[in-house]
Amino acid sequence: MDWFGYPLNTKLLYRKKAKIKRELSNKNNLLNKKVAVLGGSTTNEIVKQLEIFLLYYGISAEFYQSEYGQYWQDAMFGTSELDTFEPDIIYIHTNWRNIKTFPEMKSSKEEVSQMLDTEYQRFEIMWKTLDKKFKCPIIQNNFDRPNYRLLGNRDIWDYRGRSNFIACLNQKFYDYAQKQNNFYINDLDYLAQDYGLSEWNNALYWHMYKCAMCMEAIPHVAQSVANIIKSIYGKNKKVLILDLDNTIWGGIIGDDGVEGIQVGQEVPKGQVFSEFQQYCKNLKSIGVVLAINSKNEMENALAGLNHPDGVLNPDDFVSIKANWNSKDQNLQEIAKELTLSIDSFVFVDDNPAERELVSVQMPEVAVPSLDTAENYIKVMDHGGYFEVTALSQEDMKKTEMYHARIEAGKAAVTFANYGEYLDSLQMTIQISDFKSIYMQRIAQLVNKSNQFNLTTLRYTEDDIRDMQDDLNYMCLCGKLIDKFGDNGLVTVVIGQIKDDVLHIKLWLMSCRVLKREVEDTIMNAVVEEAKRRGISKIIGYYYPTSKNIMVEEFYGIMGYTKVAEDKNGNVEWELNVDQYNVKLTHMKVDNLGL
Repeated sequence: MDWFGYPLNTKLLYRKKAKIKRELSNKNNLLNKKVAVLGGSTTNEIVKQLEIFLLYYGISAEFYQSEYGQYWQDAMFGTSELDTFEPDIIYIHTNWRNIKTFPEMKSSKEEVSQMLDTEYQRFEIMWKTLDKKFKCPIIQNNFDRPNYRLLGNRDIWDYRGRSNFIACLNQKFYDYAQKQNNFYINDLDYLAQDYGLSEWNNALYWHMYKCAMCMEAIPHVAQSVANIIKSIYGKNKKVLILDLDNTIWGGIIGDDGVEGIQVGQEVPKGQVFSEFQQYCKNLKSIGVVLAINSKNEMENALAGLNHPDGVLNPDDFVSIKANWNSKDQNLQEIAKELTLSIDSFVFVDDNPAERELVSVQMPEVAVPSLDTAENYIKVMDHGGYFEVTALSQEDMKKTEMYHARIEAGKAAVTFANYGEYLDSLQMTIQISDFKSIYMQRIAQLVNKSNQFNLTTLRYTEDDIRDMQDDLNYMCLCGKLIDKFGDNGLVTVVIGQIKDDVLHIKLWLMSCRVLKREVEDTIMNAVVEEAKRRGISKIIGYYYPTSKNIMVEEFYGIMGYTKVAEDKNGNVEWELNVDQYNVKLTHMKVDNLGL
């Protein structure tokens, strides 16, 4: 049963939370994280609901909770329990009732401005103190609003209005967030408005239980925070798979013809589908990859996608499966084409029978429950599948990159041998240390790559910057360009130097450049840089997961010797630098700044 689809069944989440937790705790390869919740109100139920949402996303969380209302004291002065807890994530759960001072009607503009600065500084100093001590991501609620307005409509624009004061304070939070790498806003203000301010702010729950919102709203808050956390740790979905008939246009094109489908501004129903198409197209701009999976003739599918009033066109999709195969089979083929695991997919289809098939056959795929077309966007948006915590230039070019990958795959079959094919790609790899311009993309790769990833260790952007600046670390990355286009940053290596030994803590590569000899070229660069730094030995580590089995023998293939293996399958490999045989590859190498 889907406990977490929109709309959330909050009563069921409360009633069945123990059962849900037991079921989800049995999932394999859960990512273990420590979450500190610093609350300005009661947080027990927040934590219980957050725990099951994180389990749903594949994250097993251990929690620290501040005492009631002690969020600022714990942050500023610490506790032995919090200090030894060493959180991976800090969530500050405050709301409008935690604002110390509000304007009065007699307050001057200057006095209100001073109140804003004082209130804001109280939070900024707290964030900086936490960042300095724990160096981990911080999630901060913005402020919701009371369900009353002393000045009526004037409350939102008069400088003395509470609504205006809260809006200005929130803007200061946003300005701070835009300047930070590891700081995120949980949009409590939006959640409250979406839920309904009057019910959200039911005073009974504050005065009886010191809860910042009504009990039934708490799962919505927990889901929102969990969406941020799972995005930080690379648990987002990557691909949106769309049906065609009655999903991105109204009607059945095989029966109604291209003239009979509803899309565009001429009829109300057509406007609804155009708006959904525009939403999907906008998802492309944040790095979501689009594909089609439809029971249709290809000719009809392309005719519909080329409709003059449509927003989406064939070039917006990296793969179009329009045939009479089962939809789970088509999904498997799309996954193979894109070299992505099926848990990267969201499948959107108006037909409940097709949704049921995919849900049963491929439970890792997210399958939103749709009702009427007017609600498609709401269902998708509230599902939080594609939560954005970072947005790089590579994200904005994902569709082009996947198109290039598929074209390169097609080209491979026309050559007599694989080396001739690789030569035809006219590849150039640019290898460098971690440049500032690449930091965001490096952090994304570190926290999202699962298949070609030897250890799957996760680091924050601040961690990565610290290692780049530390002479005891070797940090290399590679950007691949071929005749089909720029593949962007595709590989990352982080090694720690102890005496004359390099310990490779992290080695990962984007699956879109598998079998291109990128790994061979980077290994050459690692050994060359090791020699330059006087390193005599390299130790590589492999930590097995359910997804990285493909690199189990990677170091052996590269010429390393296995020297240790524990009962969990963690393997240690060793290479004497002087005995390394340089790999011959079919690409040009630019060493930038090495």
